This record gives sequence, structure tokens and C-alpha cells, in this order.
Amino acid sequence: MTRSIPRRGALALAAILALAAPLAAQAQDKWPSKPLRIVVPYPAGGSSDIIARAISQPLSEALGQTVIVDNKPGANGNTGADAVAKANDGHTVLLCDIGALAISPSVYTKLPFDPSKDLKGITMLAYSPHLLVVHPSVKANSFAELVALSKKEPLNMAIPAIGSAAHVAAVAVAQASGARWEYVPYKGGAQAIGDTVAGQTQVLMNGMLATLPMVSNGKLKLLGVSKGTRMPLVGQVPTLAEQGVKGFESGTWQGLMVPAGMPAAQVAKLNAELIRIIRSPAVRERLVSQGAEVNTMSPAEFTSFFDKERKKWADVVKAANIKAD
Repeated sequence: MTRSIPRRGALALAAILALAAPLAAQAQDKWPSKPLRIVVPYPAGGSSDIIARAISQPLSEALGQTVIVDNKPGANGNTGADAVAKANDGHTVLLCDIGALAISPSVYTKLPFDPSKDLKGITMLAYSPHLLVVHPSVKANSFAELVALSKKEPLNMAIPAIGSAAHVAAVAVAQASGARWEYVPYKGGAQAIGDTVAGQTQVLMNGMLATLPMVSNGKLKLLGVSKGTRMPLVGQVPTLAEQGVKGFESGTWQGLMVPAGMPAAQVAKLNAELIRIIRSPAVRERLVSQGAEVNTMSPAEFTSFFDKERKKWADVVKAANIKAD
């Protein structure tokens, strides 16, 4: 036999619930309640780091909290990504090369986290095509000349890390063209750039955002861009697709991800603020002037993109037998 709640009790309960709803909404509105930490899983100076620092101050102003950029490199970004996937403080997010994160499950046999299940996307922020560059001493002034040279003498290709988006892209280019080079992995794009500028390695495949300054000052020679159409900043340089690698396009896609358990209201708030900030004239112009294109997405579009990237590069990884532990 059930008992009904007395009318007076029902009215009291309704009053309590009516008061609780605005309080709960107010608590959500107060997020973040402490400093927000943006984990960049690579050393300072790379594409993800540049973008994180470009948005950190505007995001701090928008959220009313300090925003800290925390470089946490290791294992091609997986160390930092794992830390964010397991964060339970509600104030730790990840800004990384989404392509590299999508490639990791194919390259690493024992990932301590599942990027598809333990993380979720907020928005893409920017796209920077890969540049194929060489040290000025390399006697090649086109991609065809570089391919021919690679068959005559040894060349070292600097890559940000084993299994990075740039590594897999360089493998795809070699497979399509017959180029030969030895891959020299680093802990991030900035270090790979530094050693190529110093002549320790001869060839480099890396994101345009971090690499273009070294091309502009003559410390590196640009031979090709991995984009479907030419980039205005280097319009005189043909794409790799124009130079025989038909249909080829690759690059670094910087985006923001959070632990899978982050509440929907916080996801929506971050998405809206980040899109507003990255599209603002000051930030957009700063990135475009360095070779990055602002490219935003909804969380659903982000998820779809991530799934496609994972499938796209899995075949290249398998064919090249790229593995890391």
C-alpha cells in the first residue's frame, strides 16, 4: 500500500526544488572556479604550443580565471594526453595535434588510455599544412631533385616523433615518390627544426606554423607544401600534389580535448569561447601571418573528424610497419 505525500509536504518539496534549480545553474555558471590548465603534450616552440599561448590570455579574460599553459612532452604527446584523460579536477584540458593523437592507437601497442573513449573534443582551432624543407646546403631546388638526390646519397629526415603526423606524412610521401631517407625522431617539432637548421639533419617535414619563420629568414629551403592548393604566404612554391604526389594533403590539426566526463554545460561554454577567441581578428591575423588557417568545429564535427583521421592513417602505419612502445 502506497502513501501519498501530504499536501503541505508536497508544497515544501516543490519549493526546495525550485530554489535548488537556480543554485545548480549558478554553480555551473561559476565554472571554472580555479585556474584552468592547458596541457600541451610537446616541448615549447611547436605548433600546439604557439596556439595555446595565443589563446591563453583571451581565454583567461573570458573565463575570469588564470589560464596556465603546461608543456608536458613525452611519447609523441601521449604522456600529456594520458594525464588529461585521467584528470579528475574539472580544470585540466588538452591542446594537441589531433592527427597525431588519432594515429597513436595504430602505432603504440600499449597506450595507457583510449583517446576515443577517455577524451572528447571541444573544437578544432587551426590547421597548418606540413612543409617539406631542407637545409640550404642540400643540392636540390625541387621535390623531384630531392627524390633523385635521395637515391644517390644518404639523407636524414627529421621528424617530431615516431608516429607523429609529420612522420606518417613523410612515410606516405616516400611511398608515393620512391624517395629514400632515414628517419631521425625528436621529442617535438621545435627540436627537429633546430637540428635541421644546424645541419645535423638534411630534410624536415613539419607544420607550417612553426617552420615558416626559418624559411622566411633563409635558414631552411622550402621545396613543397602538403596542401591541395597553394598557400598565399609561399604561393611561388608548388604543392607536393603538383609535384607528383597526387591527391596528397597532410598537416597539423590543433584542437582542444577534455576528459570524457566533463559536463555538457562546460563543454558548450568552452566551445563557444574558444571559437569566439580563435576567430577574433587579433588572434586570427596572428596565426594566418604565420601560415595557420583558423578552422573551428562543433564537438560532433570534431568527433567525426577524429574517427576519419584514425582510419585514414591506420593503413599507412600498417604498410610502413611503424611501431613504438
